Amino acid sequence: MTASNPVKRALIVIDVQNEYFTGNMQISYPDPQVSLQNIGRAMDVAKAAGIPVLVVQHSAPETSPIFARGSKTWELHDVVASRHADHRIEKNMASVFTGTDAAAWLKKNEINTLSVVGYMTHNCNASTILEAAHLGYQVETLSDATGSLPYENAAGYASAEEIHRAFSVVFHSNFAAVASTDSWIVAVEAGTLLSKGDVYSSHMAGRQRAVG
Repeated sequence: MTASNPVKRALIVIDVQNEYFTGNMQISYPDPQVSLQNIGRAMDVAKAAGIPVLVVQHSAPETSPIFARGSKTWELHDVVASRHADHRIEKNMASVFTGTDAAAWLKKNEINTLSVVGYMTHNCNASTILEAAHLGYQVETLSDATGSLPYENAAGYASAEEIHRAFSVVFHSNFAAVASTDSWIVAVEAGTLLSKGDVYSSHMAGRQRAVG
């Protein structure tokens, strides 16, 4: 960003719903109480700084075992529900852009940088981050204000920590700057972008570690 094209952030708060705390999809890494606290901090900082806040809520059919629309677990967690939002959308696909007016709202507000928090690191956050990067946005994600849970299927097993860490490393190599909430707050106060890595240097560092 430059003086003629300053950083214009929006905070994207993805699917911070009771499902991830009292339902069938409980976040386990990082500590969900820590990520919740940081989501609340980020929302408070955004409001104070005049950064528009987009709150996203995932919905599934009423018969679904997860995110059943109208259920208690479908509702937004109070950390988010009790705070200011400039715009709210409901979605039924992973990316916040699919089937919603998110893109139009971002364009209307002349946003060029998306700061992503919420859940899950590897699913709705990942889909949103990748699509946003391809659409030309600068993207940031707050690694301690997001989270994952473990998976096992025909392809194998991955712990919540492994999933969260691997996706964060990949994001930072190309698609989004990955940083702590504290670092993001410093960047917000300075009006600067968080910096990300690149594919080549990420690989070279990884290769050196592998052979070292």
